[in-house]
Amino acid sequence: MSLPDGVERRRVDGRERLATRGEPVYGEPTDGPWRLWDAGRSKLGATLELGLDTGLTGGESVLYLGAASGTTVSHVADFAGPTYAVEFAPRPARDLVDVAASRPNLFPLLKDARRPETYAHVVESDLDALVQDVATRGQARVAARNRRFLAPDGRLLAAIKARSEDVTRDPASVFEDVLADLRAHYEILETARLDRHHDDHLVVVASPREE
Repeated sequence: MSLPDGVERRRVDGRERLATRGEPVYGEPTDGPWRLWDAGRSKLGATLELGLDTGLTGGESVLYLGAASGTTVSHVADFAGPTYAVEFAPRPARDLVDVAASRPNLFPLLKDARRPETYAHVVESDLDALVQDVATRGQARVAARNRRFLAPDGRLLAAIKARSEDVTRDPASVFEDVLADLRAHYEILETARLDRHHDDHLVVVASPREE
């Protein structure tokens, strides 16, 4: 699978790793203007490392749910077009605002991803990609509620956290239930466990069903 334009494999710290062009954010190693995209700190980075067909080619409009302090979404904004970053917690949102200062295409939103109606007046519709990385119960519901922003040919790229759904159950069973709920709103194109980089996580690539 080819990487999006603006994402390259660079030799950093003695081995080839993903990298994007932009201002460093979290102390990551750099190679000139390129900054390491640490798959161990980014579910989307791990997804690209695994070679999944994300549908990302560069320049996409993106809604990112669960942006935290901006680790992953900063890399997304390095290669994407307009990037709307939703974060619920005020402390990491302040860091996210600082990250956006050097990225004019990154728009931080202190909002709850479970309530897309609170930011629907800000986020454009017919987006190319919805990237979800939220640590909450009901992750399929979050994806369903935010489906409104996706273009008919857009992609959902969701990192499902089993322990956020139910810490007492086997992760494989949790993933089955979440996928069953997602199928009411999305066609599942590809899935993969991220255990190589992130324990008890499943990445889901999906396209929106007609509503």
